[in-house]
Amino acid sequence: MRSANSRDCSMGVTFRCDIGVQGEDFPHFWEHTVGSGHATLALRADWQAQMRRAHDELGFSHVRFHGLLDDDMGTLIDQDDQPLYSFFNADQIFDFLLSIGMRPFVELSFMPTMLSSSGQIIFRYRANVSAPKDYDQWSTLISKLVAHWIDRYGLDEVRQWFFEVWNEPNLDAFGSGRQEDYFKLYAYTAKAIKSVDIKLNVGGPATADNAWIDEFIAYCDQNSLPADFISTHHYPTDAFGKPGDDTETQLSESMRSALRDEARTARLQAGGRPLYYTEWCTSSNPRDSMHDEPYAAAFIVKTVMEARGLVEGYSYWTFSDIFEENYFPSVPFHGGFGLMNLHGIAKPAYRAFEMLHQLGTEILYMEETHPTLDGWCVRDGNSLTVLISNFALPRHPIANETVHVELRNAPQPTAATVRRIDAENANAKALWVTMGRPDYLGAAAVEQLRATSVMQERRQPVAWHDRTLGFDVAVPPLGVAAIRLEFASRD
Repeated sequence: MRSANSRDCSMGVTFRCDIGVQGEDFPHFWEHTVGSGHATLALRADWQAQMRRAHDELGFSHVRFHGLLDDDMGTLIDQDDQPLYSFFNADQIFDFLLSIGMRPFVELSFMPTMLSSSGQIIFRYRANVSAPKDYDQWSTLISKLVAHWIDRYGLDEVRQWFFEVWNEPNLDAFGSGRQEDYFKLYAYTAKAIKSVDIKLNVGGPATADNAWIDEFIAYCDQNSLPADFISTHHYPTDAFGKPGDDTETQLSESMRSALRDEARTARLQAGGRPLYYTEWCTSSNPRDSMHDEPYAAAFIVKTVMEARGLVEGYSYWTFSDIFEENYFPSVPFHGGFGLMNLHGIAKPAYRAFEMLHQLGTEILYMEETHPTLDGWCVRDGNSLTVLISNFALPRHPIANETVHVELRNAPQPTAATVRRIDAENANAKALWVTMGRPDYLGAAAVEQLRATSVMQERRQPVAWHDRTLGFDVAVPPLGVAAIRLEFASRD
């Protein structure tokens, strides 16, 4: 298992919070959307079972995926040189999402072969990423599709969806990589959508690495085009080389909060428009062992909490290892992007989102300063959660830490518990390694790994005196701890 360089246990640090004061609103913005891989996967029973679970246990309300318009979806195909439209498969997916209380974040991609201007192909599932050879026919496809969904689901429902034009158009892998080509596609697409209903939500530029936001907004303003929201992507490795490169070895300490800094810049660029990150993750490498390990949980908690107040949506890529951009995997822990593996076994990353989902909606100021430790205090009615992460980038110093938490103006708690994610807790991959890293799992092994993946709730010793509540909690390297305190009433 990969970890940052260890050092001796620290002498301890104190985090303080006055819980007698009013906090700030803390919306669960990260639950707005979660990513998936390829549209046809959403027709699988196991994908649907995992999606339902992610919605129920983690609170995700939208899902975004590539390839809704690909040939394997049958949305538009050529039959005897005539267009044949079939929205049945898309309807099956959206019917399911609505049935479990979710909605689509509709990425309009990729190009049906019938409309493609070249044979530019990406991914194992052969997505065509060329521009349309006839923009009027592209507009017809978009307007027919959107009008069909309004007929099927109702105008009030579809007005709550998001229509995002394309995916990462600034990368050559997804087209020409030229602004002018994407802007033309966006103009035709946005006009087609608004021709159906002016109140539908359309936005972009859906770029990698926070690119083109200023230029996109300027283009839309100059050409009287709608841009109801801004969307972009970022990964911690994007700052080096080209977006998508596996450049983990170049990570420096300045990157520890790079995603927060990028989100701040994007927030300023977006101005008053809603800002949605429709992809982010611990790295852009589709086979990175850190995706399966406690590193990801500590990274997620820190990154999400630092994005507070900057974004309206923060879509993690992806919720499941049922994913097929390069090949369809079989190894249970192969470093895939997913929060769950192929068998639906929760990774530490999944448990991080579970921990975040169980937070309240009022955040209080926490006094803390430490190179690797971060702490937050979040209230939910008569309960309070102190969330602590111990995170460092690979090959940077990190140690076992003991944190003393001091809560002032606190009533006496009726209960105190702690849940953990670290090398020894909620870490199914570690057990899989001791099993000998089997390529395939039997039913008994799956159940054993699922049981190991669960966060255990244990009693947390606390001391209360003169309206001050104190306790100590040990947090190992790349660990997360959530201490929940219950009170009879708020004094």
